[in-house]
Amino acid sequence: MRVFKFGGASIKDADSVRNVVDVLKEVGHENTLIVVSAMGKTTNAMENVVQAFFDDNDTLVSAIQDVVKYHDDVLVDLFPNEQHPIFSLVKSFFEDAQGFLSRTKSPNYNFVYDQVVGYGEMVSTAILNAYFNEVGISCNWLDVRGLIKTDSNHREAHVNWEKTQQNILSTVDKSKLYITQGFLGSDDNNFTTTLGREGSDYTAAILGYCLNANSVTIWKDVPGVLNADPRYFENTQLLNKISYREAIELAFYGASVIHPKTLQPLQRKEIPLHVKSFLNPMGAGTIVGKGNGIEPKVPCFIVRKGQALVKLSSLDFSFIVEESISEIFKLFHEYRIKVDLIQNSAISFSVCIDNKFGRLHELLDHLKAKFKVVCHENVSLYTIRHFDAHAIESLQNGREVLLEQRGKETLQLVVK
Repeated sequence: MRVFKFGGASIKDADSVRNVVDVLKEVGHENTLIVVSAMGKTTNAMENVVQAFFDDNDTLVSAIQDVVKYHDDVLVDLFPNEQHPIFSLVKSFFEDAQGFLSRTKSPNYNFVYDQVVGYGEMVSTAILNAYFNEVGISCNWLDVRGLIKTDSNHREAHVNWEKTQQNILSTVDKSKLYITQGFLGSDDNNFTTTLGREGSDYTAAILGYCLNANSVTIWKDVPGVLNADPRYFENTQLLNKISYREAIELAFYGASVIHPKTLQPLQRKEIPLHVKSFLNPMGAGTIVGKGNGIEPKVPCFIVRKGQALVKLSSLDFSFIVEESISEIFKLFHEYRIKVDLIQNSAISFSVCIDNKFGRLHELLDHLKAKFKVVCHENVSLYTIRHFDAHAIESLQNGREVLLEQRGKETLQLVVK
């Protein structure tokens, strides 16, 4: 069996949905399970709904209506007969979301987030499933929340692999075509959980692992894995082959084309990961699998924007040693701060962090009780794998470097 994953960009409008059908007709759709994200920028729009709910302002109704209208426009384009059952099904999903918001009294943002945002995936998969069957591709819709079981760590849920494997093997007939949602799971109380942003890739890997799939394919709007993000770098190159180890390194440092958690389950069973273009489905793309390094071996550039560089030093010039560092990392965990780079000396400790949950200033207030704290916000963390002199020069040119860290294969720069 094969697992395909289509992201939001590949189904952003009616023409994109038609293109997915063309891709399936071209590459085949037998014995395939398709994982789909929310359409276009729907996840961002649903996050706006959650924020409006907690802000208790007048924008909640309009935020919901924006999402509803966006999907209605896609439906009308795909299904000329407005009596098609998909219209009432999509309407019912949005009514469920609104009903939850009208009933819930939970002050827990992450819990409410998971119950609401996931409707983007429920709606997108319902629309695609209906359209596939409409054009003669027999497809079965699955609610992934009944398959992938997790703990209750909302927005970053951890998978219960034993229960998940049992559910998948008892539900999926490998001879059929299925469509299901990325990003989502459920806890023991059947509340919806999410696997983290960009978690649809991870969903595909979970399903591929549990099904012993022949391959997992991620369909993107780029030819495959490039040596840099073309939004930020010029003259990018396609990487034809990448080893699991190298791909995990790139993902760890923030390569946006592959989710950091996606590769680990695939590597355990040596399931190859293909990254291909939905604009050119017969193109070679990139294969991630067994082997060494990358082909061709060229510098790979990765950038994380909107980071914060926090420099801590002791108030009394005493050493920052294991006890202090342990205390600092305990606080990072408590405030859900992701650390992307660490550098320390005898009396100072620097970290480049991702303030993904918006709790940086709470953390800084806590740290100021014991340390002298200097914080540079909105910095960029650049990483070069397999760097050379020209690659370093191209990054340093005209930028203020706040911190540099160099290893045998990897160079990292924090710049303003």
